[in-house]
Amino acid sequence: MKKLRVVALAFDRLCTFEFGCVVEIFALERPELDVPWYDFRVCSLDPSPLRAAGGILVEAEYDLDALIDADIIVLPGWRDTDEPAPAPLCDALRAAHARGARFASICNGVFLLAEAGLLDGRRATTHWRYMERLIARYPHIRVEPDRLYVEDGPFLMSAGSAAGLDMLLHLVRSDHGTAVANSVARRLVIPPHRDGGQAQYVSQPMPRHDNNRLAAVIDWLHVHAAETHTVDALAARAAMSPRTFLRQFKAATGKSPYDWLIARRVDMARSLLEESTMPLAQLAEAVGMGAVETLRHHFRRLVGVSPAVYRQRFAAVA
Repeated sequence: MKKLRVVALAFDRLCTFEFGCVVEIFALERPELDVPWYDFRVCSLDPSPLRAAGGILVEAEYDLDALIDADIIVLPGWRDTDEPAPAPLCDALRAAHARGARFASICNGVFLLAEAGLLDGRRATTHWRYMERLIARYPHIRVEPDRLYVEDGPFLMSAGSAAGLDMLLHLVRSDHGTAVANSVARRLVIPPHRDGGQAQYVSQPMPRHDNNRLAAVIDWLHVHAAETHTVDALAARAAMSPRTFLRQFKAATGKSPYDWLIARRVDMARSLLEESTMPLAQLAEAVGMGAVETLRHHFRRLVGVSPAVYRQRFAAVA
């Protein structure tokens, strides 16, 4: 495998945290990983030095010409959603898309892709604060509210700043497999996988004692996901009534316990498909799916391909 070239866009009034997430994922040397890591560059939209949030000055080595041969273009936010993307940037983004580049936008960076006309007819998301603005300004985009990140073809778009890390880890997982993505997550000391459909935020804060009990159950369930569970048993473990448990579980994760368990089991199946030659029937049992047909149904629904195709694509890489 060749090194994929990642180019991040920097601009005056740069979003420091979002930019730092991109640097952390792509720019650090990772000798412990037996894969060709990314070739990372920063290009500047404005003359250097650039002002970044927090009083930091940034000087980029490249200009927009760096986008010409980028495999992946990352847009770490945008300085003002009411400021249209400059025409030279829109032209460069359209040219990159025409030759097959991939794109990842964090938070309101999606407005740059939208302004370039690249998202018409596609699914997208952004931070909940900007959701109504995105919907009103670009009616041809199918905006999906309350998502951590959305992937549509060559476009990945995340919600708030921290969700950008989940999205970028998903990108690493797609390029190099689950084992590599998990290793990067461990180094960052963050959860290895939060699915893009998880809720962006908890609409009503939970009492601290309930939150602690629920968190303990979710941590336990993460380890014991392959076992058989009932709502009554999980609610008893959390010391809640079934109705309260269902309500607070959905508020915390954006999913019902059933949907959360299915997603977790599919994630376990992905790891086993990459890291083992276990037959599908045995694998379905190991992750709690039971029948191969059940595994195939949910895997295709959530991942987009069959388990066999996924194994062909990622087993050798992992």
